[in-house]
Amino acid sequence: MSITTGDAFPSGKLLRVGENGPEEVDTNDLAQGRVAIFGLPGAFTGTCTNAHMPSFIRTADDFRAKGIDRIICLTVNDPFVCDAWAKATGAPDAGIEVLADADGSVTKALGLSFDAPPAGLFGRCKRFAALLNDGKVEVIQIEDSPGQCSVSAGEALLEKV
Repeated sequence: MSITTGDAFPSGKLLRVGENGPEEVDTNDLAQGRVAIFGLPGAFTGTCTNAHMPSFIRTADDFRAKGIDRIICLTVNDPFVCDAWAKATGAPDAGIEVLADADGSVTKALGLSFDAPPAGLFGRCKRFAALLNDGKVEVIQIEDSPGQCSVSAGEALLEKV
């Protein structure tokens, strides 16, 4: 069963590349303030690179103007791929944190794991966007297909803030 409105964001560890290499990010840190979080199947994939991330880059300032403290992208990739993809897309310049769910455990705890063998994707995250308030899900929008980016786009989530 997928996470839904009113649920607490699951506890777990994500990764990012810091000054000295990979460092853990505790999902409990997401329990502070208002957070926009979006998940996607994979860095450097078509819809993720050409539609999903750009939609949040375009709307980042608008989210902040509406009181969102952090914008986070969650993907089942290793932290080095996430770091390279974040830089390639301009996410850091927009203040978007790209965090790696390297083993997929947070994605599984969210109930949003899927496989797409023809594309070589296993244990990946369904495309979604959510608003968290002090760790509780205020809004969650999950795409029916990983190739779609409509209800999970930055503009669609911004309408719910």
